Amino acid sequence: MRSRPFRWAARVAAAGLAVLGALTALSAAAAYPEHPIRLVVPFPAGGGADILARTIMPRVAQELGTTIVIDNRPGAGGNVGAEYVARAAPDGYTLLYGTNGTHAINRALYANTPFDPVRDFAPVSRMTQIAALLVVNPGVPAHSVAELIAYAKANPGKVFFASAGNGTTSHLAGELFKSAAQVDIVHAPYRGGALAANDLMGGHVQMMIDVMPSVLPLARGGKLRGLAVTTAARVPTATEYPTVSESGLTGFEVSAWDGVLAPAGTPAAIVDRLNAAIRAALADPEVRDALVARGAQPVAGTPDAFARHIAAESEKWARAVRQAGARID
Repeated sequence: MRSRPFRWAARVAAAGLAVLGALTALSAAAAYPEHPIRLVVPFPAGGGADILARTIMPRVAQELGTTIVIDNRPGAGGNVGAEYVARAAPDGYTLLYGTNGTHAINRALYANTPFDPVRDFAPVSRMTQIAALLVVNPGVPAHSVAELIAYAKANPGKVFFASAGNGTTSHLAGELFKSAAQVDIVHAPYRGGALAANDLMGGHVQMMIDVMPSVLPLARGGKLRGLAVTTAARVPTATEYPTVSESGLTGFEVSAWDGVLAPAGTPAAIVDRLNAAIRAALADPEVRDALVARGAQPVAGTPDAFARHIAAESEKWARAVRQAGARID
């Protein structure tokens, strides 16, 4: 049996190591950031997520006094990039641009995900709430939601709705529209919103519901025809578009969101430093105006508030997945 002095000495040594570890972490946090930060956007360049990240992050980098490199790692509805960050060192130098897809939809949509959206991440800050717009190819003989539903019912199985990929907001929004309108339309997944929009403009598919940063400029430029927004109320900067709900599908509402997350275990001081920089960026009038013009409303908050939001959204989107009957094995 070990002596009492030995046990006391062991406790003192353990306590000393714990204090040393805490001081080391505080020192690292105080010096943060010492080199460029990588923000993984788990979707292709040119899509809505990429556009918003590149709108906000230069201002965040300015606040932090460093460079933020955007690293596009698309695949599996955002799962590929999210897994990469979940496995990264928790030092604040590899972050994730997370969305309602990566942190709410995919857990219910995919039979297996390679990461846990709660356990494997430390929420840093929510950034925006994003409206979506229902658009069609200009050759489709529909100038309203009612006309599109009538056209789809007259052509069962022949109307294809594009999406930015399985598990994305555009995918699930299309599935919910299919269910609510009781139409036989076919999902056509792409590797990103930009590719989907290109094929929609080319007439290879007929319709899409995608986030406004991706498709609003194309609709206003005449390359696509916008029919309705998916939010509960009209978007203040795009009042020419009615809501899907007021267009006949009462109660239909879909909106996306995004935010920044770090690997679980990232020191709280670093998370707080990042949170403060993001909130400052979103308070910048130039950044806010650029976001609002694209249909994205700045919604900053604390890490705890973002964690609560993710939990609530997970339940909401799980219900939506079940309602749509969508599943990916």
